[in-house]
Amino acid sequence: MTLDVWLLLGGAIVIAAIASVRIAHRTGLPSLLVFLGFGLALGPSGVGIPFESPQVAQQIGLSALAVILAEGGLTTNWSHVRRSVPMAMVMATVGVAVSIVVVALTVQGLLGIDGRTALILGAVLASTDAAAVFSVLRRLPLPPRLAGVLEAESGFNDAPTVIAVVLLSGASHSQATLGTFLLETSVELVIGAAVGLAIGPTGAYALRRVALPASGLYPIAVLALTFVSYGGAVLLHGSGFLAVYLTALVLGNSRLPHRAATRGFAEGAAWLAQIGLFVMLGMLADVDEMPSAIIPGLITGTILVLLARPLSVLVSSLLTWGLRLGRVGWRDQAFLSWAGLRGAIPIVLATIPWAAGVEGSKDVFNQVFVIVIVFTLLQGPTLPFAARLLGVIAPGEAHDLEVESAPLEELKADLLQVKIPMGSRLHGVEVFELRLPAGAAVTLVVREGKSFVPATTTRLRADDQLLVVTTASCRDQVERRLRAVSRSGKLAGWYGERGLE
Repeated sequence: MTLDVWLLLGGAIVIAAIASVRIAHRTGLPSLLVFLGFGLALGPSGVGIPFESPQVAQQIGLSALAVILAEGGLTTNWSHVRRSVPMAMVMATVGVAVSIVVVALTVQGLLGIDGRTALILGAVLASTDAAAVFSVLRRLPLPPRLAGVLEAESGFNDAPTVIAVVLLSGASHSQATLGTFLLETSVELVIGAAVGLAIGPTGAYALRRVALPASGLYPIAVLALTFVSYGGAVLLHGSGFLAVYLTALVLGNSRLPHRAATRGFAEGAAWLAQIGLFVMLGMLADVDEMPSAIIPGLITGTILVLLARPLSVLVSSLLTWGLRLGRVGWRDQAFLSWAGLRGAIPIVLATIPWAAGVEGSKDVFNQVFVIVIVFTLLQGPTLPFAARLLGVIAPGEAHDLEVESAPLEELKADLLQVKIPMGSRLHGVEVFELRLPAGAAVTLVVREGKSFVPATTTRLRADDQLLVVTTASCRDQVERRLRAVSRSGKLAGWYGERGLE
């Protein structure tokens, strides 16, 4: 096909994929399933476009994952995930190891596969998918700590799983010992973290002091810095994924010019990367081989969801509590177990042993493909129900309202949108009784579709939406105060309620 035909086909696929996002959003399904469907329709089993190179798929897949991780870091609010990082780090390391071992030991006995293939299958499935987690969970009003654990974990656990899969797929695997494996993994993580924490602050410092001639150059510069971080870490034999996520996390939480435009650009790039990635993986899959992978895939997926994931969460929670890094209740543990969504990352990781020529790796790829489709269909739409059933919904939380406004950046201010849920103790409270810090004010109230500027004596009602302007320095204090009043009313402070959770 000529270039013109490829451009026409590519544009049509992207437009169709964008249109399908709305349908997926309404049903609660991650969009990845629709994109995979496009790939299957275009591949050898559909239209007939040939694509059979796991090596090319691996390189494109890893590059696309770097873009997706960069967007995840840029759009993650550090103030929301800060208290969740210890638990997330334990889940991304110890939890990953537990998941690998449990899956490997179980499937080796049940499916009769060799030890190396079982370990590879466990490692490929150990990582939760950042794109799937962000697309589903950011629509749920979860408590900051719980949402922070899931977001941070999905950003951090890619690095150790990629390292594990690469090492297990290498030719020297048979000579490697557990000590060597742990040493190499630790060294790569340390190098990746060092690169990310060096380039992130340096890039933020430079962008704040260099006046670029066009605002559109700032988003490009930020994304380019994450690529520099990824490539630099890989050249130093470190974890490129950890480096890119940490660099993006630092840049996304720095006071940069045109920050809202940068986040919008990163989200657009990530969507394009997701569409291309999932379509490519769908084209790589062979539908004729999938029936033989259904039963092993369902067995492995059931082990992963009902045994390996809950055990990894339990062990991580006990270790976090034992190290005095925080306590995770059983309700949160149950939701964390069910919310470990798998998406493109396991499928991309499955191309690594396939490209390396590891025996049985094509079967691993097919099983992982089946697992991702079936269990995303099962888990994705049921997450809101699971959250309500377990009582982890927090509808009164304040959320960011994205506004492209240069004066807000110059004034170092934030704009918060707060919706007062039914049953909230904010109902009946007058504006002055909120006792917000001096740097914050309720500037607009939307009630029954009509907006007005409130007076200090305006009495708030359930279903009201508030627009709160606050200086950056007191934003956390504002959110804590709103949560406290929502739970305990205007005398929250007297009852010891500080809104810390």
